[in-house]
Amino acid sequence: MRTLTAVMTAAATAALLLTTSHTASALTADRRPTTVAESAARHPADVRIDEKAPVITRTDILIHAPLHTVWRIQTDVENWPTWQPNVARMAKDTPGRLRPGSVFRWSTEGLDITSTVKQVEPGRRLVWGGPAQGITAVHVWTFTPTCDGVLVHTEESWTGKPVLANKAVLQAALDTSLHNWVTNLKHEAEAQAAR
Repeated sequence: MRTLTAVMTAAATAALLLTTSHTASALTADRRPTTVAESAARHPADVRIDEKAPVITRTDILIHAPLHTVWRIQTDVENWPTWQPNVARMAKDTPGRLRPGSVFRWSTEGLDITSTVKQVEPGRRLVWGGPAQGITAVHVWTFTPTCDGVLVHTEESWTGKPVLANKAVLQAALDTSLHNWVTNLKHEAEAQAAR
C-alpha cells in the first residue's frame, strides 16, 4: 500500500510540474488556446494583432516536417521568393538572424511593404508589422510541435483608411494571401524534409 501511494504521489507531482512548465506545451501541443484571453493568460508578454481591426484573418495548417525545418524556411526572409510565388521582391535591411527591430522590405500582391520584427521566440513565435500603402498590418506566427509535425497558426490584422474604404475586398485578399502562404510553406517544408 505504501508503494502504491508513493507511486501515485510521484505521478501527481510530475503532472503538476509538467503542467506548470514549458514542457507541458510540447506534450499537449495538439491543444492550442481557443480564445485570445486564454492565449494571453499563457503568454502575457506576446505581441498580438489588433483585435479591433476591420480586417483580420486566422488560419492553421499541419506541416509534416521537423520544427527546425519549418522555422528555418519561415525566418529566412531573403529566400521567400524561391518558394513564395507571390513575393516579387525582398531586401533585408538588418543583417543576421531576425530579431526585434529587424527590418525587411518586400513586395507581394502589388503591395510594397516595410516590415519590422516585433517579437522572436525561436521555434515558437514570430511577429512582424508595418505599413503598406496606407495599411498598417500586424502579422503573428506561432509554431507548435505535435506528434505529426508542426501546427502552424497565423493571424494578421489590417487597419487604415484603405481598409475602411474597401473592407470586403481587402478581407478576401488577406484570406487568400494567408491561405496561399501556409500552403506554400507546407509544400516547401515537407519537400525539404523528404530529401
